[in-house]
Amino acid sequence: MTIELYTWGTPNGKKVSIMLEEVGLPYTVHPINITKDEQFDPSFLAIAPNNKIPAIVDTDTGLTLMESGAILLYLAEKTGKLLPASGEARWRTYEWLMWQMGGFGPMLGQTHHFHHFNKGKADYAEERFLKETQRLYGVLDKRLGETAYMAGAEYTVADVITWPWAARFAWHGVDLNAFPNVKRWYLELAARPAVKAGYNVPTEAEIPMP
Repeated sequence: MTIELYTWGTPNGKKVSIMLEEVGLPYTVHPINITKDEQFDPSFLAIAPNNKIPAIVDTDTGLTLMESGAILLYLAEKTGKLLPASGEARWRTYEWLMWQMGGFGPMLGQTHHFHHFNKGKADYAEERFLKETQRLYGVLDKRLGETAYMAGAEYTVADVITWPWAARFAWHGVDLNAFPNVKRWYLELAARPAVKAGYNVPTEAEIPMP
């Protein structure tokens, strides 16, 4: 049994490889070079109808899945790891996972587009998304000042799904020293062997240090 992982070196892609390392499932990597539009290949479309990485095929069940949030929840359920079984802890995990999927990822993605890759081309958009990025880091910093991890006292899939986006803090114009609770959490996770291994997929990459 193995997980076939279709991915590229983006925060969304790294979520899944880190998760696979954390839960200990064997997996085979299929790089999808999005700089060469390989995500539009019909063979990939059959797995991921939205033409975006990451996607997986579980050879144990034949199930195909796209969307990183769905994939991480599936892997957590499949292995019984990084997702509390019941109660408030489970719902807090869902809550903060959805926060990442609805805000921290999409908004920071726009910051990448306007501030990092196209700086100076759209002043209004750049200002808007940089401001929202600071707000979101502030929300995360407040939360991590109250709890050790995003969902509470335990490391969960909510942390796994958020950390790869925080790893692009330099692209966001963010000084992690201004968010000490995020910095504490970021460095703790960066030291985890599974995070280090998963961050190297599909190609070797150095984890940014603040």
